Amino acid sequence: MAIEQNIPPENQNTPTPSSSGGGSDGNPNNPNDKSRRRRNKPRRDGKGSNNKGNSPATLSTGKSEKRRTGKDNQALVTQDMNADINYHDTMDNAADAAAAHAEGGIKSIGTQRIIPFMKIEKPMALLSIFLVIGSIIAIAVNGLNFGLDFTGGVSADVRYAQPAEQVEVVKALADKGFNDAVVQYLGTRQELLIRLPPQSDSVDGLNASLGQALDLPNNKAEISNVNIIGSQVGNEVYLNSVMALGLALLSMLGYVALRFQFKLALGAVVSLFHDAIVTIGVFALFGFPFDLTVLAAILALIGYSLNDTIVVYDRIRENFRRVRGISPTQIIDLSLTETLRRTIMTISTVLLVVLAMMLLGGDGLYWFSVALFIGLLAGTYSSTYIASSIPLAMGLSRDDFVVKVKPEFEEEIVTFNDPKMFEQD
Repeated sequence: MAIEQNIPPENQNTPTPSSSGGGSDGNPNNPNDKSRRRRNKPRRDGKGSNNKGNSPATLSTGKSEKRRTGKDNQALVTQDMNADINYHDTMDNAADAAAAHAEGGIKSIGTQRIIPFMKIEKPMALLSIFLVIGSIIAIAVNGLNFGLDFTGGVSADVRYAQPAEQVEVVKALADKGFNDAVVQYLGTRQELLIRLPPQSDSVDGLNASLGQALDLPNNKAEISNVNIIGSQVGNEVYLNSVMALGLALLSMLGYVALRFQFKLALGAVVSLFHDAIVTIGVFALFGFPFDLTVLAAILALIGYSLNDTIVVYDRIRENFRRVRGISPTQIIDLSLTETLRRTIMTISTVLLVVLAMMLLGGDGLYWFSVALFIGLLAGTYSSTYIASSIPLAMGLSRDDFVVKVKPEFEEEIVTFNDPKMFEQD
């Protein structure tokens, strides 16, 4: 009797709300139970989420919200925070894109921030034209204060019994009427090179007069050699110097044209000419003495400026081949930004050496250091703007750096026609 009470009647097929199976006993695996409960469609929250409708907890009970654990709540909060962060990132990217579009350039490529150098290209071009024209006018009006290497004069090798100061020797010569003397050390402070403007005396008379003028208190001078440099030799040196500058510029033009591209070569040569003419113009404007040491500084400056320009050109060529979807102006800005750190470190170290020579090198290296200092500033500026803006104005593009296939290496398309294809049955 107790067993019969535990067996449910056959006509009780209505599932209870708490049942999760197909029959009254809630067991979906019972083959004798043929009743099925209609499954409700899963609910969606509008964002594609189907967690509530498909979770086993929801199917088994209607109180899934009460049974949600603290981890689920934390997951939802984290998801909301990530969505908020993604929204703000999207808004920031949109703002950066809008600002970049307003400036006519790009703010960044990947993680690389871009400095819009070419944004002030036109003002810098006007400044360069003003500097070049001003230098040419200064050279034409004032002329250069040529040293003894170009005008001729007298040079003498002197040896003192004790170390002598250059200032004392120059003062002693000025007291005896030998003005505008140039004194340089030859290895030690006891051996000096004296250079004077052209003198009317003969070699024998110069030996006697210079011997009296060069004697210092308690320090006797001995003249070992006296040379008189004529004006004809100075003119030859002047012509050879001009030819050396011209040959250097033409050599640079040919090298860059073969190594990179003619548009870049023209920009590099104009940049080098700008550096040389601005340095010479400053010497003409202020009347600084211009001798062979200054000419050597200008030639060294041409080599240094070209080296800095070649580094920029190499990065421009690489970015034209590597980066797609941006304008040539943006390619130039990207290349200059990537080489900016190298340029700053290089110019800083070189300027330290130049300043050390200027302040501690004495009279023999002073004007050489001044010429280098002026040229380094002009060269850094020209490598950034003149050498890069001129090729851009000439229409520099990616096609200038893409290797094109020659016609003799192009593949020929050959079509074989089968005669049987045209035969009719």
